[in-house]
Amino acid sequence: MDLKQLLFPVESRSFAGQRWVNIMLRTLHLIGVAGLGGGFLYPAEGDHWQRFFFLTLWSGVGLAVISIWNNGNWLLQLRGQAILLKLLLLLLIPLVPVLKLPLFLGVIVISGVMSHAPARVRYYSLFHRGRVDSH
Repeated sequence: MDLKQLLFPVESRSFAGQRWVNIMLRTLHLIGVAGLGGGFLYPAEGDHWQRFFFLTLWSGVGLAVISIWNNGNWLLQLRGQAILLKLLLLLLIPLVPVLKLPLFLGVIVISGVMSHAPARVRYYSLFHRGRVDSH
């Protein structure tokens, strides 16, 4: 099996218990985002926000890996590209700590817009100049 077949299966994949794994990861992700928000909006002493940063980061990576494994089309759609942009912004936080609040707020804005955008936006592919659906 080559990389193309692995990333872009004819039929989208899933695994037993995937719904519950997604629910668990999303819940951990929300806890992480809430902790980051508290640490950034009401500055915590030191770097107590970092445990929430890593919880947010790794739960988000877990969700992305599942989406990519289901069907790599996710990477070609705006919904996947928005997640990759959010990951980049999160990774900039430790590198440019003075910008942590604007970067965090940017992640929140992207999240809000993409999660509530219509399907024609979320499933749009810049590469294909149109909607790309997963099978």
